[in-house]
Amino acid sequence: MRGAWLLTAQSLLAAREEWLRGKGKGYEEDPCRMYPEAMNSYRTLEAWKQAHRTAVLALKATDQAYHPRSRSLFDQLKRAAVSVEANIVEGYALNTAPLCRRHLRIAFGSAAEAECLARLAGELGYLPEDTVRELTSALDTAMRALRGLLRHPPVTASTS
Repeated sequence: MRGAWLLTAQSLLAAREEWLRGKGKGYEEDPCRMYPEAMNSYRTLEAWKQAHRTAVLALKATDQAYHPRSRSLFDQLKRAAVSVEANIVEGYALNTAPLCRRHLRIAFGSAAEAECLARLAGELGYLPEDTVRELTSALDTAMRALRGLLRHPPVTASTS
């Protein structure tokens, strides 16, 4: 798999060099700039927006509310929150319905785990209640959006 990626990257760089020399016919713009712009469209997904909001909030809240006994709970909460966002992006990037659904299911499980851990941290007094409410609200919205994406994965590849 790594060799295929390297070959693709080398082909892309060769196409870019031809384009820069004016010999790259068929490319209206720099070939290397075509892919990042298309990849950023995962940012339009409501599930990603809420997952990103949750990850940022979880990271900030756990850093601010340090308690000696909360370390392992906070570490797990941070991992779960970041996992939601990362799996949405990875599933989107793979661009096939089966692989996308697989990563969206993992993201859904991580969101449920993060919600459970946030509630637990609130009940133990490690996190303020308003922070817990904000985290669970964002996670609930993300899970609703993930359910929709599981029914209709955001893929452009023709393979389903």
